[in-house]
Amino acid sequence: MDSPLIVRPALPADLPQLLALYPHLDSTDRIPSLDVAERRLDDLQRYHGSAIFIGIIDDATVASCTLIVIPNLTRGGQPYGLIENVVTHAAFRGRGYGKQLLHAAVAAAWQADCYKVMLMTGSKQPSTLAFYASAGFEQNKTGFQIRRLPPRADAVD
Repeated sequence: MDSPLIVRPALPADLPQLLALYPHLDSTDRIPSLDVAERRLDDLQRYHGSAIFIGIIDDATVASCTLIVIPNLTRGGQPYGLIENVVTHAAFRGRGYGKQLLHAAVAAAWQADCYKVMLMTGSKQPSTLAFYASAGFEQNKTGFQIRRLPPRADAVD
């Protein structure tokens, strides 16, 4: 039987394990230094209600998601939530841990008086889309994004 998942906001001491988890989200992504990660966590925590939620089993961080609570001037001034960076360690998938983290993030968003919570995924995998639907999210909007191009390696100042 699996140990129960402990879900809580990440603390600076959790960052080494959290950074080690992120390659399970995107193995090609650059991982920031611990100093940069500490500054970014501090920045994130300045937004009331925002947090990086981690799921811990036997002292190991096995899942995570980020909730950003965004101040708003519509909807009577109610903020909205954005969930990003949903990841579960490959060895721990299929056990409901990701769904537990999403439910914790949504509960925190409601506690922060958000009127809605959004997330986007670039995945077209039916299993990923079914996972988000099973966690209570509806696929009912069209998302758009624009990404900054990385600087060219041969660019000269």
